[in-house]
Amino acid sequence: MKQRRKPRGPEKKEPSRAADQSVDEKPTGILAGDEARPAEMRNFVILVIYQALMRTGWIFKTESVIMPAVLESLAASPWMMGCLPLLNRFGQSIPPLLVARRIKVTPFKSRAFIGTTTSMTLMFAGITSLWLLHLDKLPHLAAWIYLLLYGLFFTAIGINQLAYNTLQGKLIRPTRRGRLLMIADVIGVTSAVACAVMLLPRWLHEGAADFEWIFGFSTALFGAASLMAWQIVELPDNHDEPPKPLRRLFEGAWRTLKEDANFRRLAIVSALFTTSLLLFPFYQSVARNKLGLGFPMLVWWVVAQNCGTGLFSVLTGPIADRFGNRRALSIVTLLICAAPLVAAILISQTELGKNSFSLVFVLIGLTPVAQKTFNNYTLEIAPPSEHPRYLSTQNLCMAAPLFLSPLAGYLVGVVGFYTVSLCITGLLFLGWLLSFTLVEPRHHQPGAYVAPGDDSL
Repeated sequence: MKQRRKPRGPEKKEPSRAADQSVDEKPTGILAGDEARPAEMRNFVILVIYQALMRTGWIFKTESVIMPAVLESLAASPWMMGCLPLLNRFGQSIPPLLVARRIKVTPFKSRAFIGTTTSMTLMFAGITSLWLLHLDKLPHLAAWIYLLLYGLFFTAIGINQLAYNTLQGKLIRPTRRGRLLMIADVIGVTSAVACAVMLLPRWLHEGAADFEWIFGFSTALFGAASLMAWQIVELPDNHDEPPKPLRRLFEGAWRTLKEDANFRRLAIVSALFTTSLLLFPFYQSVARNKLGLGFPMLVWWVVAQNCGTGLFSVLTGPIADRFGNRRALSIVTLLICAAPLVAAILISQTELGKNSFSLVFVLIGLTPVAQKTFNNYTLEIAPPSEHPRYLSTQNLCMAAPLFLSPLAGYLVGVVGFYTVSLCITGLLFLGWLLSFTLVEPRHHQPGAYVAPGDDSL
């Protein structure tokens, strides 16, 4: 019996070696293995704490509430407010594309993760100093400095997200990433809401706000997240790619779209989804101006938005782990259609809108969950060595519609929020329909090659 058993061990292991070799050789469409990663539980806990700290700090700089309200308080015009989504997405698309190779060939991805988190802290300290140095007394100058620091902050954010997602793909197995998303968001949302309810009423008044305290608190939490990033345990990897001139970087993104039909469809879905961000600067503005609501309502709107994030994380995280990220994408792309539609209805019904406009921000809370789901789907359809290239290309595609955000701001001022919001709703609904054309990678055996140009899948 022992003589019969001895040959069986190598025979069982040999196919897995071949499969591993084939995974390394395939250019695209590889599902990463579900083996445990080194120090996975420690890194899982650290990433949960990191995201919870970032989420708590983020509630005090919410893109759909606090940040546009700041710019509006500095007497900025609608087109300047429309620049916020442009700077937001530009920073999260072009810079990551430029540094994708550098992150790929760096043996320790955590170094970029640490550096960018520290840079984010410094940029936000600069924004806080606008009020500490009383530059808000010169509103036009302060508005331009604010936009500059805002753009630099999101440049750091963009590179940070690329480093984080690449690091997550390296440290956390695919079937635990949805769990990581759910736990981090639930803890982060709970902490963020508690801090907002306790602190924001002290800093938001009927006609003004203490922005130096709001942004100072965010700076402190970002600094704490930076300290947590130092605790990551990571083994070096060895991915090589020759340097390319600037034009070749964009050619690489174009090649990814051209050769991978499934990823190309994903790019279209994500671009249509991103059109929802065009309205972000105007939700709080139209509610305060049309419905007569003051600064104190910002507290409940940021609370509603973060509660929405926690709620949708609990919904999509387990669905993504059990049924796949494609199923989760279809759900989030449908639900986001309701945000501009509900906003358009509520601003036309004054009494109902005053009591119910927080529902819009609950739906907006879906946005960060959806963006992470897009990233997780991208990680699942790309080979590990190409995660930075696929993620940076994905971010570039998501940014494309936001180059029209100043125009969207101009149109809101000319034809009104109602008309623009209905047009955005139509685009979002189209994105939901197209999400059903995406491939579900988990229908294929682990290690199996999904042909990037196979439109029949």
